[in-house]
Amino acid sequence: METATLVAKKRGPAVDAKGNINLRIESQTRQLIDDAAAILGKTRTEFMIETARRQAIDVLLDQRLFVLDSGQYDAFVHALDNPPAPGPKLRSLLRRTPAWRT
Repeated sequence: METATLVAKKRGPAVDAKGNINLRIESQTRQLIDDAAAILGKTRTEFMIETARRQAIDVLLDQRLFVLDSGQYDAFVHALDNPPAPGPKLRSLLRRTPAWRT
């Protein structure tokens, strides 16, 4: 079993903005990535870059820090502690049978 190795080269702003990332992955994982890329009509590189970029954005957004003054904090906590009552659209949605149960 091969282990994954990541090598990233950082270049200065005066040089081409593109860099290299070299990965060592198991052949089964590579085939899985190739199959998924083919289904989407993308190259392996396009698929991996788009997928990694999307995941990186999600991770960073999940870690966002926001600062509130005491009045804003109190309003925020009050909103969390007192959510609005469910409206008709939410009640309708909750009455539906999920697609995975049909």
